[in-house]
Amino acid sequence: MLSRRNFAAHLGAGILASSLIPLRTSSLHAEPSAPPVDPSAWPGYDRAFVLDMLATPGPFNVPDWLGKPLTPAMVANARRSGITAVNSTISALGRTPEETLEATVRNIAAWQYEFDQHPDVFMGVRSLNQVRQAKAEKKVGIIFGFQDTSPYADKLERVDTFHRLGVRIVQLTYNGPNLVGDGCLVPLDRGLRPYGRQVVEKLNELKSLIDLSHVGWETTRQTIALSKGPVACTHSGAAAVTNVPRNKPDDILRALAEKGGVIGVFMMPFLRASGQPTVADFMRHLEHCINVCGEDHVGIGSDLSITPLELTPEFRKVHGDFVKQRRAAGISAPGEDEQVFNYVPDLNSPRRMELVADAMATAGHSASRIEKVLGANWMRLLGEVW
Repeated sequence: MLSRRNFAAHLGAGILASSLIPLRTSSLHAEPSAPPVDPSAWPGYDRAFVLDMLATPGPFNVPDWLGKPLTPAMVANARRSGITAVNSTISALGRTPEETLEATVRNIAAWQYEFDQHPDVFMGVRSLNQVRQAKAEKKVGIIFGFQDTSPYADKLERVDTFHRLGVRIVQLTYNGPNLVGDGCLVPLDRGLRPYGRQVVEKLNELKSLIDLSHVGWETTRQTIALSKGPVACTHSGAAAVTNVPRNKPDDILRALAEKGGVIGVFMMPFLRASGQPTVADFMRHLEHCINVCGEDHVGIGSDLSITPLELTPEFRKVHGDFVKQRRAAGISAPGEDEQVFNYVPDLNSPRRMELVADAMATAGHSASRIEKVLGANWMRLLGEVW
């Protein structure tokens, strides 16, 4: 586990574990004064399947994660969000393979604690029927996901082990290289390694969803071609709108769609070249992806906490320090900035997915398209893969 005490040692090793895992702390996030939901919001929201394919009830993108259980405010925000299920990251990175393995297992145990503490709010999800169950019971389904395959190390049998522990979505690399392939910040993406091809084949065999969000463009292309089934970019954007490494070019978007996959548009600073992104920026990426991929292959992966962000002075300092630390560690993507925060202010609400539906309706998108983007496309994809 990465703490403030041992951060310097991790920084020297060039790895920042907490970049992938949410912080749970009440000192930085109080019950927020979120924008009110427009009473004229799209009327189909509460009936629809709503899947945010990269999110968590606890905060993202700050140091010191899993220090405390979810606060009552975080649980309340999840309960009223209207979200059916989220892909929640449980993978960790460490200085050694043993440390990475231990921290990842500890994250699974932490979520099991939350399931036991709040059985009326959360449930673990390993199948499409369990997503449907979460919807019927008005719970938030938690899908265990990896944002890097480092917990596997060089042991292919660990793919089976973590699958048995509930992992159903696996991103092959984070921003940098690993034993599987290259991340999006690697200057010369060499594509899938031989071991990476084995991992892809094993994930196909186990019917896990392969995620290519932070993966390098060439490694992404090779994985789409190799995979026997559809894959996803659960949280990314369109490079044709904002040309940064975290977004995907049109040829990848087309290949993803042709394979039957889905791209989830995120709510991160990479939606624009500079400055704080707005709902208009989000819509530009969403609509570009719909135009390139077709309406059956686009969803949402906010890359945020369900709990809205509150820009307290303390949080501003923590965020600024965190970005500097990520730069020093070599894992900060172009577009990250001390003064630009990881959220879209217009959508800073537990009901942000409803606000997206309203924005789409206002822009003239049909009810059937809105349902697809909110979750029906993810439901179709999960049904095909799982």
